[in-house]
Amino acid sequence: MRHVLTTILAALAAITAAAPTTGPKHVLHEKRSESRHWAKRDRVHGDVKLPMRIGLTQSNLDRGEEMLMKVSHPDSQDYGNHWTAEEVTDFFAPSQDTVDAVRGWLHEAGIEADRISQSVNKQWLQFDAKTSEAEDLLKAKYHFYENIAMEKSTIACDEYHVPAHIKQHVDYITPGIKLYATKAGKPASGDIAKRTFGVGSGNSQPPPTLPLPIGLPPLNALLLAFCDVVITPECIMAEYNISRSTTAAAGNQLGIFEDLGDVYSQTDLNEFFATLAPYIPQGTHPKLDAIDGAVAPDPVTSAGPESDLDFQISYPLIYPQGSILFQTDDPVYEANYTYEGFLNNFLDAIDGSYCTYSAYGETGNSPLDPPYPDPQPGGYKGQLQCGVYKPTNVISISYGGQEADLPASYQQRQCNEFMKLGMQGVSIVVASGDNGVAGPAGDDNSDGCLGTGQIFSPDFPATCPYLTTVGATLLTGQAKKDQETAVTRFGSGGGFSNIYPIPSYQQSAVNTYLTQHTPDYPAYSCTDNSSSCYVGGIYNNAGRGYPDVSAVGDNVLIFNMGLPTLIGGTSAATPVWGAILTRINEKRIAAGMSTIGFVNPTLYANPGAMHDITVGDNPGCGTNGFSAATGWDPVTGLGTPNFPALLKAFGLPNLPRSRTMQRYLSRSSLSQVPSPATGEMQQLIRRPANASNTSNNCRSIHQQIWQAEGLSRGDLVVALSLAQTHLKNVVKEHIQVLQKQIEKLTAHIEHGIHLPVTEAEDDEEAKDGDIRGAIVQAGAES
Repeated sequence: MRHVLTTILAALAAITAAAPTTGPKHVLHEKRSESRHWAKRDRVHGDVKLPMRIGLTQSNLDRGEEMLMKVSHPDSQDYGNHWTAEEVTDFFAPSQDTVDAVRGWLHEAGIEADRISQSVNKQWLQFDAKTSEAEDLLKAKYHFYENIAMEKSTIACDEYHVPAHIKQHVDYITPGIKLYATKAGKPASGDIAKRTFGVGSGNSQPPPTLPLPIGLPPLNALLLAFCDVVITPECIMAEYNISRSTTAAAGNQLGIFEDLGDVYSQTDLNEFFATLAPYIPQGTHPKLDAIDGAVAPDPVTSAGPESDLDFQISYPLIYPQGSILFQTDDPVYEANYTYEGFLNNFLDAIDGSYCTYSAYGETGNSPLDPPYPDPQPGGYKGQLQCGVYKPTNVISISYGGQEADLPASYQQRQCNEFMKLGMQGVSIVVASGDNGVAGPAGDDNSDGCLGTGQIFSPDFPATCPYLTTVGATLLTGQAKKDQETAVTRFGSGGGFSNIYPIPSYQQSAVNTYLTQHTPDYPAYSCTDNSSSCYVGGIYNNAGRGYPDVSAVGDNVLIFNMGLPTLIGGTSAATPVWGAILTRINEKRIAAGMSTIGFVNPTLYANPGAMHDITVGDNPGCGTNGFSAATGWDPVTGLGTPNFPALLKAFGLPNLPRSRTMQRYLSRSSLSQVPSPATGEMQQLIRRPANASNTSNNCRSIHQQIWQAEGLSRGDLVVALSLAQTHLKNVVKEHIQVLQKQIEKLTAHIEHGIHLPVTEAEDDEEAKDGDIRGAIVQAGAES
């Protein structure tokens, strides 16, 4: 009996010794709650090697926003004194005390020094270890976990421990409690979408592409007369007081991000330039910074409307500044993007330290991101590109999804990177989304709303407080000083984040809206992005508000797949702001000043530099959404740009407007235009065209006009617009004459005349017609 008892006690002692224990020196570091999606399976064999990664606690992460504000707020003495990439890396790097403490712990545990390496950005330590070593080191048990729905598995533990004196130095450890699949399953379609209506995205049901309501010849003749139905570069420049640029600052290209298989066509770009911006030479194109095997441009037959739009709407505003295209991901991934993650590969390429950046339990790319080398046939076989390109001064991003579709840690790590880019003088504008207060619909989320379909769903990455988020407006008049409203054909994205609190720079503006224009919906206050947040309300009154600003974003004329068409979306508004910020940088660089970097503090400190939009809403989730109001609102933000006022806000002199803009803003009738120019213009207007091809004829007349002494294209546009206004005001006495005038205009257009004008003997009849209406009808018929 004594022998049996001894044997039992010995066995129990052996079992106790073999089991992981916390011991007096270890404390719990992370523990995972149960997941209904993952099932624990077999224990991992002790000889299986694990790639261990220890994310070190960063220094100064809590001071990041403070440092960004120092170089971004207009009242700061350090405004514009941006940091270098190396200075940013060193500032946030773990302290040497942290590195030494963790290395010492590993050495005492039997992990030899030559097995341990530190990442280039100093933020994590890595080594390979047998499972038995890792379990002993962390007092943990590793199991296989299976996600049946995704048919994927991973290795993880329920909890792990570290010595008490080490806890403060460790952010997180992998493999740990994270349950990420080794390869992400296909997301709900529409989770990541292009922000363009008129072409379709995801499962959302955007309005169809709109046909031109007028023909190109009359449109070209009176560019500013039809801005309420067709938006051209001239409309944008007139509405926002932008004069054409004549110089280019070195290294001041506008960066455009593209992905998801949307690639521009050079043919479309050339046709757009020839038709609406002939001062831009044929063949002008963005410089391609291809990321991870991306390819551009595409043949015209497969041209992407998003890319075509981005370059066609921005080039006329920035030229002779250039563009850089950050086309991302190889054609195999782009054609069938089945990963839930987004933007990480792009950020890796413009900042090498981001490839190994550790924050919020994330190190480097997530399994949610497309991996490289791409194992698929035809995929890019190179390694993930890290730090191969320099970020441009301004970057425009017109893509996004729902904030709820990605882990908060994934988004926060990205948002920190945007903060660091801002510290380096980079401005980033993003689209606010095209679904109002909802997100893009998905397979398991047909209305794009949270909870039972009534809770507003904020946008990713638009809610990151270190980005400038852009909404869309509609121009309801002809141009300049006419009223803009929120768009009506779709809902401009806007609302409040469920992850990020209200940042300091917009605290006053958001509080004013919530107190003086309180939404008529119940609210909740929470920023942990969990379903428990939504109790008792449908929007978050404690979250970062967006958009920050807006710009015209519907009825925009582009050429896509060789044809002119109208398109809309916050995608249209975003590159407008990107172009304007690029132009401001152009002026600052010429004056020997720094780039503007993160612009939100300056914008919120100077709301008068925007045209306040007070009409409209952004419906979604069975509601009318939020309402536009005086001051900032979650529909149109602070408003639309006023370029001269923005120049002043960013420390530049209030430069005189161009001759074209001065005349347009100060005169209301044709008789007030200087007579020499007026006489020459009238002759040119009446000059018949010889070319039979209408498109070629338009270009020919443009060239004749520009070659005329003392005239510019802008002068012509002004005179024509004023002439049109004058004729519209003539008393109409004989309605039956209108039909006759339409027939004449139609006949003239068919014979290639750029701007149909009656001869002197028909002047009396011309007075009786609504010329603008006649041109619209005749252009449509032709």
